Amino acid sequence: MNKPKIVILGAGYGGLKTLKKLQHANTGAELVLVNKNDYHHETTWLHEAAAGTIEPEQLIYPLDKVIQPSKTTFIQDTVVKINKDEKTVSLANNGDVSYDYLLIALGSEAETFGISGLKEYALTITSVESVKKIRAHIEAQFAKWKTEQKDELLTIIVGGAGFTGIEFLGELTNRIPELVKMYDVPKEKVRIVCLEAAPKVLPQFDAKLVDYGVGVLEDRGVEFLVGKPVKEATAEGVKYAASETEVKEIKAATIIWAAGVRGNSVIEASGFEQGRGRVKVNNNLTVPGNEEILIVGDCSLIINPANDRPYPPTAQIAMQQADIAAINLAKLAVGDTDLVDFEYHEKGTVCSIGDNDAIGVVFGKNLKGYPASVMKKVIDDRALLQIGGPGIMMNKGKFKFYK
Repeated sequence: MNKPKIVILGAGYGGLKTLKKLQHANTGAELVLVNKNDYHHETTWLHEAAAGTIEPEQLIYPLDKVIQPSKTTFIQDTVVKINKDEKTVSLANNGDVSYDYLLIALGSEAETFGISGLKEYALTITSVESVKKIRAHIEAQFAKWKTEQKDELLTIIVGGAGFTGIEFLGELTNRIPELVKMYDVPKEKVRIVCLEAAPKVLPQFDAKLVDYGVGVLEDRGVEFLVGKPVKEATAEGVKYAASETEVKEIKAATIIWAAGVRGNSVIEASGFEQGRGRVKVNNNLTVPGNEEILIVGDCSLIINPANDRPYPPTAQIAMQQADIAAINLAKLAVGDTDLVDFEYHEKGTVCSIGDNDAIGVVFGKNLKGYPASVMKKVIDDRALLQIGGPGIMMNKGKFKFYK
């Protein structure tokens, strides 16, 4: 009798944690992991590498630190399409891979909302390569100012005041003094503008916490234009709606787009019933009509019964989904269809605003400043421990808890 074959697409928080648990469970199934890179990267640290406050190497570790070769086959390749009827996955270089059970954990892509010019002129905080590009681009503009002295070279626009935008602003404002000194430019010439279409910054947080976080960033020189949607990105900068009738332009050499994500484009290409690349899954994380497929992370959509709205795509949710996905895949592998439902348990949310400063809610308690920053580092280290293990945590972890 052939072993059942479980294929996992993606080695982010959800996919890699599911694999680790399945390896530990000794299901007897054939395990296959497909990922375009031979490393895992800490998505929640990308903004730090983009700003240049950590090196890109700090946020990655090799997949072979988690993969057990005796239990798992690793295929380094890009997923092109999932063929549900044939129960195969089409890869860019290795043809089709068959599966009995499939876990989709492909992560997210930047959502441009169809805004003209963003794909051509804006940079996104979405991958290790993209953040390397952002860091190099910003440094190049500072270097260029010495000879050209155009104000737009030192103007940086950040589109979006959600988690990614605010966290990037925190790191960027920490980095600016170093850049000013390195490239010998006047600090007063540096301009950082955050454009947010929504009427509020970080609406999931208490207003007092948001006021604190925005105040910290404003003290560091960030200009917030809230309720001012971007209308167009150009080679010269950004046009935004200053009012219902007036469009203004900010000239800038750097545009960072951090105003939202969508699920992986493979979801749409594969013919799933979806919205913005996310599939509304059953409570047990299976796909309606294709119960041999499970989806976790940014490609899954689960409704929060408390407010009848989708849970936001976060690493915390992906990791909790992974626990249930591993249980259910192990059950399916032995023919057990009595699957477990996913229930999200909110343990806290912390948004950093640079080193040793943050805002957050942990176990229902509001935190700000240094205590919130410590909690953020604890959360980051916990993710390293749960997926990478003690060695990875000790090597990559954040242990600078001093003020």
